[in-house]
Amino acid sequence: MVTPRPGPIRWLRYVYGARLADEYRPWVLHDATARTWVLRFALRVFFEALPWLTAAFLLLVFLTPLPAGLVLLGLLMALVLGLFLTLGSADELAEVRLAKHGYPPGTGKAVRKRRGGAATWP
Repeated sequence: MVTPRPGPIRWLRYVYGARLADEYRPWVLHDATARTWVLRFALRVFFEALPWLTAAFLLLVFLTPLPAGLVLLGLLMALVLGLFLTLGSADELAEVRLAKHGYPPGTGKAVRKRRGGAATWP
């Protein structure tokens, strides 16, 4: 059976917390339990932060006398810190996403453990 993947618009809605249609449930399970689930999670966090970081960059560059390089460095540091803090709870956040799509609590951890992948991060 081929698991349908959401298109770019649906994926962006999924990134921002929208629930996908039931036909994408197997893909959501794969997304939260694949060998690369932590990388996928980090990519989603990056895409969530990108519009806010872009807006902050533009506002700070045009409304303050700060050099663009300094603003960019500060925002990159904020992104790295945000990724670090969010990845600390990636396992629980993946479980919440799975529960939102109708899976019982603990499904992600159980599937990752059964597949031989890391059950928790880090």
